[in-house]
Amino acid sequence: MKTANELNNWLAELAPDYPLMIAGPCSAETEEQVLATAHGLSDRRVQVFRAGVWKPRTRPGNFEGHGKKALPWLKRVKEETGLKVAIEIANAEHAALALSYDIDILWIGARTSVNPFAVQEIADAIKGTDKIILIKNPINPDLSLWIGAVERFYQAGIRNIGVIHRGFATYRSGNYRNDPNWQLALDFKNAYPNIPMIIDPSHICGRRDCIYDMSQMALDLKYQGFMIESHINPDEAWSDAKQQVTPKVLVEIIDKLCLRKEVFEEQKIIDQIDFFRSRIDQLDNELLTLLSERMQLAQEIGKIKQQKSVAVLQSDRWLEIMQKAIQKAEKMNLSETFIQNIFKAIHQESIDKQEKIVRK
Repeated sequence: MKTANELNNWLAELAPDYPLMIAGPCSAETEEQVLATAHGLSDRRVQVFRAGVWKPRTRPGNFEGHGKKALPWLKRVKEETGLKVAIEIANAEHAALALSYDIDILWIGARTSVNPFAVQEIADAIKGTDKIILIKNPINPDLSLWIGAVERFYQAGIRNIGVIHRGFATYRSGNYRNDPNWQLALDFKNAYPNIPMIIDPSHICGRRDCIYDMSQMALDLKYQGFMIESHINPDEAWSDAKQQVTPKVLVEIIDKLCLRKEVFEEQKIIDQIDFFRSRIDQLDNELLTLLSERMQLAQEIGKIKQQKSVAVLQSDRWLEIMQKAIQKAEKMNLSETFIQNIFKAIHQESIDKQEKIVRK
Protein backbone atom coordinates (compact mmCIF):
# COMPACT_ATOMS: atom_id res chain seq x y z
CA MET A 1 0.00 0.00 0.00
CA LYS A 2 2.56 2.57 -1.12
CA THR A 3 1.25 5.15 -3.57
CA ALA A 4 -2.03 6.42 -4.91
CA ASN A 5 -0.87 5.74 -8.45
CA GLU A 6 -0.26 2.08 -7.71
CA LEU A 7 -3.75 1.51 -6.38
CA ASN A 8 -5.89 3.98 -8.28
CA ASN A 9 -4.79 3.53 -11.89
CA TRP A 10 -7.25 0.72 -12.39
CA LEU A 11 -10.14 2.86 -11.16
CA ALA A 12 -9.24 5.80 -13.42
CA GLU A 13 -9.06 3.49 -16.44
CA LEU A 14 -12.28 1.66 -15.64
CA ALA A 15 -14.43 4.66 -14.66
CA PRO A 16 -12.81 7.85 -16.02
CA ASP A 17 -16.09 9.76 -15.58
CA TYR A 18 -16.47 8.71 -11.91
CA PRO A 19 -18.13 7.08 -10.08
CA LEU A 20 -17.70 3.39 -10.88
CA MET A 21 -20.96 1.45 -11.39
CA ILE A 22 -21.01 -2.33 -11.07
CA ALA A 23 -24.47 -3.84 -11.62
CA GLY A 24 -26.15 -7.13 -12.38
CA PRO A 25 -28.22 -9.89 -10.82
CA CYS A 26 -27.60 -11.45 -7.45
CA SER A 27 -27.45 -14.85 -9.16
CA ALA A 28 -26.75 -16.01 -12.69
CA GLU A 29 -29.93 -18.06 -13.05
CA THR A 30 -30.13 -18.82 -16.78
CA GLU A 31 -28.16 -17.76 -19.81
CA GLU A 32 -31.21 -15.87 -21.11
CA GLN A 33 -31.65 -13.96 -17.84
CA VAL A 34 -27.96 -13.04 -17.67
CA LEU A 35 -27.80 -11.78 -21.26
CA ALA A 36 -31.11 -9.91 -21.10
CA THR A 37 -30.02 -8.08 -17.94
CA ALA A 38 -26.57 -7.33 -19.34
CA HIS A 39 -27.99 -5.87 -22.55
CA GLY A 40 -30.38 -3.78 -20.44
CA LEU A 41 -27.39 -2.31 -18.61
CA SER A 42 -24.87 -2.04 -21.44
CA ASP A 43 -25.67 1.54 -22.50
CA ARG A 44 -26.66 2.87 -19.08
CA ARG A 45 -23.33 4.22 -17.75
CA VAL A 46 -22.59 0.87 -16.16
CA GLN A 47 -18.97 -0.18 -16.62
CA VAL A 48 -19.05 -3.66 -15.04
CA PHE A 49 -21.60 -6.47 -15.10
CA ARG A 50 -21.76 -8.60 -11.95
CA ALA A 51 -23.47 -11.95 -11.39
CA GLY A 52 -23.32 -14.55 -8.64
CA VAL A 53 -21.91 -17.78 -10.07
CA TRP A 54 -21.18 -19.42 -6.72
CA LYS A 55 -23.66 -18.32 -4.06
CA PRO A 56 -22.70 -18.96 -0.42
CA ARG A 57 -26.04 -19.11 1.39
CA THR A 58 -26.76 -18.92 5.09
CA ARG A 59 -28.74 -22.17 5.11
CA PRO A 60 -28.65 -25.22 2.81
CA GLY A 61 -31.47 -25.89 0.38
CA ASN A 62 -31.46 -22.46 -1.26
CA PHE A 63 -30.16 -21.86 -4.78
CA GLU A 64 -26.37 -21.79 -4.54
CA GLY A 65 -25.47 -20.94 -8.13
CA HIS A 66 -24.57 -22.90 -11.25
CA GLY A 67 -20.82 -22.59 -10.75
CA LYS A 68 -18.61 -23.38 -13.74
CA LYS A 69 -21.65 -23.85 -15.98
CA ALA A 70 -22.42 -20.11 -15.79
CA LEU A 71 -18.92 -18.86 -16.65
CA PRO A 72 -19.45 -19.10 -20.46
CA TRP A 73 -22.51 -16.87 -20.01
CA LEU A 74 -20.25 -14.16 -18.58
CA LYS A 75 -17.91 -14.61 -21.53
CA ARG A 76 -20.85 -13.96 -23.88
CA VAL A 77 -21.72 -10.83 -21.90
CA LYS A 78 -18.22 -9.45 -22.55
CA GLU A 79 -18.37 -10.32 -26.24
CA GLU A 80 -21.87 -8.95 -26.89
CA THR A 81 -21.95 -5.85 -24.68
CA GLY A 82 -18.33 -4.80 -24.16
CA LEU A 83 -18.93 -4.65 -20.40
CA LYS A 84 -16.29 -5.89 -17.99
CA VAL A 85 -17.51 -8.78 -15.83
CA ALA A 86 -17.18 -9.54 -12.11
CA ILE A 87 -17.91 -12.57 -9.94
CA GLU A 88 -17.43 -13.60 -6.33
CA ILE A 89 -14.86 -16.29 -5.53
CA ALA A 90 -14.55 -18.17 -2.26
CA ASN A 91 -11.65 -20.61 -2.74
CA ALA A 92 -8.64 -21.43 -4.89
CA GLU A 93 -10.64 -23.55 -7.33
CA HIS A 94 -13.05 -20.68 -7.97
CA ALA A 95 -10.07 -18.38 -8.50
CA ALA A 96 -8.44 -20.68 -11.07
CA LEU A 97 -11.68 -21.06 -13.02
CA ALA A 98 -12.32 -17.31 -12.99
CA LEU A 99 -8.85 -16.63 -14.38
CA SER A 100 -9.24 -19.30 -17.06
CA TYR A 101 -12.43 -17.58 -18.29
CA ASP A 102 -10.74 -14.16 -18.19
CA ILE A 103 -13.11 -12.66 -15.61
CA ASP A 104 -12.05 -9.02 -15.17
CA ILE A 105 -12.89 -8.41 -11.51
CA LEU A 106 -12.92 -10.92 -8.65
CA TRP A 107 -14.52 -10.01 -5.38
CA ILE A 108 -14.11 -11.66 -2.00
CA GLY A 109 -17.41 -11.99 -0.14
CA ALA A 110 -18.12 -11.09 3.46
CA ARG A 111 -18.34 -14.73 4.53
CA THR A 112 -14.89 -15.36 3.04
CA SER A 113 -13.08 -12.22 4.20
CA VAL A 114 -13.92 -13.17 7.78
CA ASN A 115 -11.70 -16.27 7.41
CA PRO A 116 -7.93 -15.54 7.13
CA PHE A 117 -7.22 -19.12 6.00
CA ALA A 118 -9.61 -18.81 3.05
CA VAL A 119 -8.28 -15.37 2.16
CA GLN A 120 -4.69 -16.61 2.17
CA GLU A 121 -5.64 -19.61 0.02
CA ILE A 122 -7.15 -17.33 -2.62
CA ALA A 123 -4.26 -14.85 -2.45
CA ASP A 124 -1.77 -17.67 -3.04
CA ALA A 125 -3.85 -18.98 -5.96
CA ILE A 126 -3.85 -15.64 -7.80
CA LYS A 127 -0.47 -14.38 -6.70
CA GLY A 128 0.78 -11.51 -8.84
CA THR A 129 -2.35 -11.25 -10.99
CA ASP A 130 -3.18 -7.94 -12.65
CA LYS A 131 -6.90 -8.60 -12.27
CA ILE A 132 -8.87 -6.23 -10.05
CA ILE A 133 -9.56 -7.69 -6.61
CA LEU A 134 -12.33 -6.20 -4.45
CA ILE A 135 -12.60 -7.24 -0.81
CA LYS A 136 -15.92 -6.93 0.98
CA ASN A 137 -15.91 -6.09 4.65
CA PRO A 138 -16.11 -9.15 6.94
CA ILE A 139 -19.64 -10.05 7.98
CA ASN A 140 -18.79 -9.02 11.57
CA PRO A 141 -17.61 -5.46 12.39
CA ASP A 142 -13.88 -6.12 12.73
CA LEU A 143 -11.69 -3.44 11.14
CA SER A 144 -8.44 -5.36 11.71
CA LEU A 145 -9.85 -8.41 9.94
CA TRP A 146 -10.81 -6.29 6.92
CA ILE A 147 -7.40 -4.63 6.79
CA GLY A 148 -5.73 -8.02 7.23
CA ALA A 149 -7.56 -9.43 4.21
CA VAL A 150 -6.36 -6.51 2.08
CA GLU A 151 -2.80 -6.95 3.33
CA ARG A 152 -2.78 -10.63 2.36
CA PHE A 153 -3.55 -9.78 -1.26
CA TYR A 154 -1.04 -6.93 -1.27
CA GLN A 155 1.66 -9.23 0.07
CA ALA A 156 0.81 -11.66 -2.76
CA GLY A 157 1.94 -9.01 -5.24
CA ILE A 158 -1.55 -7.86 -6.18
CA ARG A 159 -1.80 -4.11 -6.72
CA ASN A 160 -5.22 -3.57 -8.33
CA ILE A 161 -7.09 -3.64 -5.03
CA GLY A 162 -10.33 -2.06 -3.83
CA VAL A 163 -12.79 -2.67 -1.01
CA ILE A 164 -16.56 -2.98 -0.82
CA HIS A 165 -18.59 -1.70 2.10
CA ARG A 166 -21.62 -4.03 2.32
CA GLY A 167 -22.63 -3.56 5.94
CA PHE A 168 -22.29 -5.80 8.98
CA ALA A 169 -24.47 -8.53 10.43
CA THR A 170 -26.29 -7.69 13.66
CA TYR A 171 -28.59 -9.63 15.92
CA ARG A 172 -30.89 -6.60 16.20
CA SER A 173 -33.73 -6.07 13.77
CA GLY A 174 -33.55 -2.59 12.32
CA ASN A 175 -34.07 -0.47 9.24
CA TYR A 176 -31.44 -2.34 7.26
CA ARG A 177 -30.61 -5.91 6.42
CA ASN A 178 -27.00 -5.21 7.44
CA ASP A 179 -25.95 -2.38 9.72
CA PRO A 180 -23.95 0.14 7.62
CA ASN A 181 -21.75 1.06 10.60
CA TRP A 182 -20.46 4.08 8.69
CA GLN A 183 -17.81 4.92 11.24
CA LEU A 184 -15.97 1.62 10.80
CA ALA A 185 -15.95 2.01 7.01
CA LEU A 186 -14.76 5.60 7.33
CA ASP A 187 -12.02 4.48 9.69
CA PHE A 188 -10.80 2.19 6.90
CA LYS A 189 -10.96 5.06 4.37
CA ASN A 190 -9.03 7.35 6.69
CA ALA A 191 -6.39 4.71 7.36
CA TYR A 192 -5.96 3.80 3.67
CA PRO A 193 -7.15 6.75 1.55
CA ASN A 194 -5.43 5.39 -1.57
CA ILE A 195 -7.53 2.22 -1.66
CA PRO A 196 -10.77 2.84 -3.59
CA MET A 197 -13.91 2.06 -1.61
CA ILE A 198 -17.26 1.32 -3.22
CA ILE A 199 -20.59 0.65 -1.55
CA ASP A 200 -23.00 -2.26 -1.91
CA PRO A 201 -26.32 -0.61 -0.96
CA SER A 202 -28.29 -3.69 -2.03
CA HIS A 203 -26.90 -5.80 0.80
CA ILE A 204 -26.95 -3.00 3.35
CA CYS A 205 -30.60 -2.15 2.63
CA GLY A 206 -32.00 -5.60 1.92
CA ARG A 207 -34.80 -3.87 0.03
CA ARG A 208 -34.90 -1.76 -3.08
CA ASP A 209 -36.69 1.34 -1.77
CA CYS A 210 -33.70 2.76 0.13
CA ILE A 211 -30.94 2.04 -2.40
CA TYR A 212 -30.91 5.59 -3.75
CA ASP A 213 -30.64 7.22 -0.31
CA MET A 214 -27.83 4.86 0.71
CA SER A 215 -26.00 5.50 -2.57
CA GLN A 216 -26.28 9.28 -2.28
CA MET A 217 -24.95 9.16 1.27
CA ALA A 218 -21.94 7.14 0.07
CA LEU A 219 -21.33 9.62 -2.74
CA ASP A 220 -21.43 12.47 -0.21
CA LEU A 221 -18.80 10.58 1.79
CA LYS A 222 -16.57 10.39 -1.32
CA TYR A 223 -16.96 6.69 -2.02
CA GLN A 224 -15.65 5.94 -5.50
CA GLY A 225 -18.38 3.65 -6.78
CA PHE A 226 -21.31 1.31 -6.33
CA MET A 227 -22.22 -2.35 -6.64
CA ILE A 228 -25.98 -2.55 -7.11
CA GLU A 229 -28.00 -5.68 -7.84
CA SER A 230 -30.10 -5.41 -11.00
CA HIS A 231 -32.34 -8.10 -12.49
CA ILE A 232 -34.47 -8.08 -15.62
CA ASN A 233 -37.41 -9.29 -13.50
CA PRO A 234 -36.55 -8.77 -9.80
CA ASP A 235 -39.77 -10.15 -8.34
CA GLU A 236 -39.03 -13.52 -9.96
CA ALA A 237 -35.38 -13.63 -8.88
CA TRP A 238 -34.13 -16.90 -7.43
CA SER A 239 -32.26 -15.12 -4.63
CA ASP A 240 -32.54 -11.77 -2.81
CA ALA A 241 -35.54 -10.65 -4.86
CA LYS A 242 -36.46 -7.75 -2.55
CA GLN A 243 -33.17 -5.91 -2.95
CA GLN A 244 -32.82 -6.02 -6.75
CA VAL A 245 -33.95 -3.35 -9.22
CA THR A 246 -34.64 -3.43 -12.94
CA PRO A 247 -32.14 -1.84 -15.34
CA LYS A 248 -34.66 0.95 -15.91
CA VAL A 249 -34.93 1.73 -12.18
CA LEU A 250 -31.14 1.60 -11.90
CA VAL A 251 -30.90 4.31 -14.55
CA GLU A 252 -33.33 6.44 -12.54
CA ILE A 253 -31.15 5.99 -9.45
CA ILE A 254 -28.01 6.95 -11.38
CA ASP A 255 -29.71 10.02 -12.85
CA LYS A 256 -30.81 11.21 -9.39
CA LEU A 257 -27.36 10.91 -7.83
CA CYS A 258 -25.53 14.22 -7.61
CA LEU A 259 -22.04 15.32 -6.65
CA ARG A 260 -22.53 17.89 -3.92
CA LYS A 261 -20.14 20.73 -3.22
CA GLU A 262 -17.48 19.99 -0.65
CA VAL A 263 -17.42 23.52 0.81
CA PHE A 264 -19.81 26.39 1.42
CA GLU A 265 -19.19 29.44 -0.74
CA GLU A 266 -21.44 32.18 0.75
CA GLN A 267 -19.79 33.99 3.67
CA LYS A 268 -23.09 34.30 5.56
CA ILE A 269 -23.56 30.52 5.45
CA ILE A 270 -19.95 29.97 6.44
CA ASP A 271 -20.43 32.18 9.50
CA GLN A 272 -23.59 30.29 10.50
CA ILE A 273 -21.86 26.95 10.16
CA ASP A 274 -18.85 28.17 12.14
CA PHE A 275 -21.16 29.29 14.96
CA PHE A 276 -22.92 25.92 15.11
CA ARG A 277 -19.63 24.07 14.98
CA SER A 278 -18.22 26.12 17.83
CA ARG A 279 -21.26 25.21 19.92
CA ILE A 280 -20.78 21.55 19.00
CA ASP A 281 -17.15 21.76 20.14
CA GLN A 282 -18.28 23.23 23.46
CA LEU A 283 -20.88 20.52 23.94
CA ASP A 284 -18.36 17.80 23.03
CA ASN A 285 -16.07 19.08 25.77
CA GLU A 286 -18.97 19.06 28.22
CA LEU A 287 -19.87 15.51 27.19
CA LEU A 288 -16.32 14.34 27.80
CA THR A 289 -16.30 16.01 31.22
CA LEU A 290 -19.61 14.37 32.15
CA LEU A 291 -18.43 10.97 30.94
CA SER A 292 -15.26 11.30 32.99
CA GLU A 293 -17.31 12.19 36.09
CA ARG A 294 -19.64 9.24 35.44
CA MET A 295 -16.70 6.83 35.21
CA GLN A 296 -15.25 8.18 38.46
CA LEU A 297 -18.56 7.38 40.17
CA ALA A 298 -18.58 3.91 38.61
CA GLN A 299 -15.09 3.33 40.03
CA GLU A 300 -16.24 4.37 43.51
CA ILE A 301 -19.07 1.84 43.24
CA GLY A 302 -16.50 -0.72 42.06
CA LYS A 303 -14.48 -0.18 45.25
CA ILE A 304 -17.54 -0.91 47.37
CA LYS A 305 -18.33 -4.04 45.35
CA GLN A 306 -14.74 -5.20 45.79
CA GLN A 307 -14.90 -4.69 49.56
CA LYS A 308 -18.22 -6.51 49.90
CA SER A 309 -17.48 -9.25 47.30
CA VAL A 310 -20.43 -8.21 45.16
CA ALA A 311 -20.62 -9.11 41.45
CA VAL A 312 -19.82 -6.28 39.05
CA LEU A 313 -22.75 -6.85 36.70
CA GLN A 314 -26.11 -5.89 38.19
CA SER A 315 -28.60 -6.90 35.49
CA ASP A 316 -31.70 -5.35 37.04
CA ARG A 317 -29.98 -2.00 37.52
CA TRP A 318 -28.71 -2.07 33.90
CA LEU A 319 -32.18 -2.81 32.50
CA GLU A 320 -33.62 0.01 34.59
CA ILE A 321 -31.04 2.50 33.23
CA MET A 322 -31.64 1.42 29.64
CA GLN A 323 -35.44 1.59 29.87
CA LYS A 324 -35.36 5.08 31.38
CA ALA A 325 -32.92 6.28 28.72
CA ILE A 326 -35.05 4.94 25.86
CA GLN A 327 -38.21 6.52 27.28
CA LYS A 328 -36.54 9.92 27.63
CA ALA A 329 -34.85 9.62 24.23
CA GLU A 330 -38.18 9.21 22.47
CA LYS A 331 -39.37 12.54 23.90
CA MET A 332 -36.12 14.18 22.79
CA ASN A 333 -36.34 12.98 19.18
CA LEU A 334 -33.43 10.56 19.58
CA SER A 335 -33.64 7.11 18.01
CA GLU A 336 -33.78 4.03 20.19
CA THR A 337 -30.91 2.41 18.29
CA PHE A 338 -28.68 5.43 18.83
CA ILE A 339 -29.38 5.53 22.57
CA GLN A 340 -28.87 1.78 22.94
CA ASN A 341 -25.48 2.00 21.24
CA ILE A 342 -24.38 4.96 23.39
CA PHE A 343 -25.50 3.48 26.70
CA LYS A 344 -24.14 0.02 25.91
CA ALA A 345 -20.73 1.58 25.27
CA ILE A 346 -20.93 3.58 28.52
CA HIS A 347 -22.07 0.50 30.44
CA GLN A 348 -19.24 -1.62 29.03
CA GLU A 349 -16.65 1.00 29.97
CA SER A 350 -18.09 1.11 33.51
CA ILE A 351 -17.90 -2.69 33.77
CA ASP A 352 -14.29 -2.70 32.52
CA LYS A 353 -13.22 -0.12 35.11
CA GLN A 354 -15.01 -1.93 37.94
CA GLU A 355 -13.56 -5.30 36.88
CA LYS A 356 -10.05 -3.87 37.18
CA ILE A 357 -10.80 -2.76 40.74
CA VAL A 358 -12.43 -6.05 41.75
CA ARG A 359 -9.50 -8.11 40.33
CA LYS A 360 -7.10 -6.21 42.59
